[in-house]
Amino acid sequence: MAKRARNRTVDAALGKSRRLYIRHPAKGDRAEWCELWDASWNFLKPWFPRPTSAAAGAADARFSSMLNTCNLHTGQQHLVCRRSDDRIVGMVNLGQIFHGPFRNCYMGYWVGEAFAQNGYTSEGVRLVLQRTFGKLELHRVEANIIPQNDASIALARRIGFREEGYSPRYLKIAGQWQDHVRFAMTLEDWRQLRKQKR
Repeated sequence: MAKRARNRTVDAALGKSRRLYIRHPAKGDRAEWCELWDASWNFLKPWFPRPTSAAAGAADARFSSMLNTCNLHTGQQHLVCRRSDDRIVGMVNLGQIFHGPFRNCYMGYWVGEAFAQNGYTSEGVRLVLQRTFGKLELHRVEANIIPQNDASIALARRIGFREEGYSPRYLKIAGQWQDHVRFAMTLEDWRQLRKQKR
């Protein structure tokens, strides 16, 4: 795969780490994103709402929707990209962003199957949290995870999310109403975690 022009990739980064950077999706990402999504759909589908289209993971429709909602006052979608070759490896999304006295949002994250178990998701989530509590000036982030999703729960705990409760039949995932474990992190939690790492 040819490398993209750097002015549309690293230079457009919303946050950077040693291996990765995050940015909003762009029109030119369609083919690569759809290829990653389709190749990973069987890996991801136990944890995602079913697409309205019967075709696999309905990648093209998902991408179009994502492109239209990637940078809104109420939602932010971040591609997680590898600095070495600009490849898209996954996503971290912030949905239902509330401002005013609540200043809360809901986080979702995923990594393509070919890039799993490399620490990319943890690194990407940390970059988005830095932006969430910095540039976006939010106070609280929630992550709701199906109890059987051991990898996502382990990641939430490793990052420093606090388990807050259990919500029966919380979201319709894979065609069924699924229970979820509720995790959260506040700005104060984030600051304390950063102090501990110094």
